[in-house]
Amino acid sequence: MAPRYTIAAKRVPNPTDKHVGSRLRMRRKMLAMSQTKLGDALGVTFQQVQKYEKGTNRIPSSRLQQISHILQVPVAFFFEGVSTPQMPTTQIDAFVSDSSGLRLIGAFMRIDNVALRRRIAKLVQDIADDAERRTPQHARRRPVN
Repeated sequence: MAPRYTIAAKRVPNPTDKHVGSRLRMRRKMLAMSQTKLGDALGVTFQQVQKYEKGTNRIPSSRLQQISHILQVPVAFFFEGVSTPQMPTTQIDAFVSDSSGLRLIGAFMRIDNVALRRRIAKLVQDIADDAERRTPQHARRRPVN
């Protein structure tokens, strides 16, 4: 009988591991900390930090506690907004986990003029509303609750 060769199935990251990793990435970026700097503080390579952030590798509980200390947040921070069938992740979580979202928030918060901030918010809302009106109904993304 000929030997059977099987192709290993690609492991799909657990949704909770991905969520914890995205929260890790968000907090690290909020502190303007590089993956290398965090890796050095943890005693791991920056590649390992990348794997944690993508959810490819699970973060051991002791390491998560160490990360929470370095990033100055409680361990529970990493599980806030975790998606369950009863409680989907919000658009806000997705926005603040994205580097462009963080840059936009940072720049917006540096604007001291309240009236100008309101006008900018109105402009962005108008652009989004206009884009939604121009998009056919069947192609629109449904908001995540």
